[in-house]
Amino acid sequence: MNIFLGRVAIFAFILLSWQFASGPLVDPFFVSSPSEIGGRFVELVSSGRLFAHGWITVVETLAGFFFGACAGISVGLLLGRNETLAKLLDPILISIYSLPKVALAPLFIMWFGIGIEMKIILTATIVFFLVFLNTYSGVRAVEREQLEILRLMGAKEHHLIGKVVLPSAIQWVFTGLKLSVPYALIGAIVGEIMAANRGLGYLLQDAAGQLDTAGVFAALLAIIFLALLLQAAVRKLESALMPWKKEQDARELSI
Repeated sequence: MNIFLGRVAIFAFILLSWQFASGPLVDPFFVSSPSEIGGRFVELVSSGRLFAHGWITVVETLAGFFFGACAGISVGLLLGRNETLAKLLDPILISIYSLPKVALAPLFIMWFGIGIEMKIILTATIVFFLVFLNTYSGVRAVEREQLEILRLMGAKEHHLIGKVVLPSAIQWVFTGLKLSVPYALIGAIVGEIMAANRGLGYLLQDAAGQLDTAGVFAALLAIIFLALLLQAAVRKLESALMPWKKEQDARELSI
């Protein structure tokens, strides 16, 4: 409770300082004010524009996150269980991973157009590498002695993956999923800023084009809310699939 009240106090102090500084100390053109931003946010909500544009961003983010995560987990399992194939593909994967994924947006626009498909593919590409690397690391971290013992006892590959590898690597997988949530949103927003007439990225770009500082901050506020909701959903899924981790975290906090 004390931590919660402390956070509220810090947040209130920042908002009040911002409100009083806007005008006398800082030009509102550059930072606007919390009251004006709140008013613009309410205006977007009441007009329905926020939900209409926000839904497009949600669809792009969730679809890209789903396809990228599925591909990342699958390839991570495949290469984690096949060391020869992993060494063969390592230079290619590292080369693509080292490339800033946002730089792929112009190429994807040329390949897939400016529709929703381009944003989904860009988002999926970004998510793929984060989930793949964590899944691969989790699979490789499984003790080989344990796998060899089970193999000697007659366990097949699908038994090893289902009973040992996935349960052991699932925490790594969820680490990758949680890390990729904001990046999935980044992929969708960047795609919308570069080529779109719908979505929160478009709202952001449209407000910036009109030099509407309050509108820019209102769009950013909507993006923050969406990111928090997506993070909460992933954490909820993690708690459902890994109930023991929640108990472990509670014990660590009590120590």
